[in-house]
Amino acid sequence: MAFYEKHPGHEKHLCFKVSNKTTTLEEYKALVKDAKYLCKHCGRVAAKAENLCDPIPL
Repeated sequence: MAFYEKHPGHEKHLCFKVSNKTTTLEEYKALVKDAKYLCKHCGRVAAKAENLCDPIPL
């Protein structure tokens, strides 16, 4: 499965939230503050792995 395709929990991931504009700037800032993970697919970072499609530790 390609990670850009919809998968379980995708609506909770940053790539979905940003591309569909379902998050505010303040919500986004809270998700990326003190980032510890990088998404191998889209390159976004997040504090929690659960907010990315294909996370790896930074």
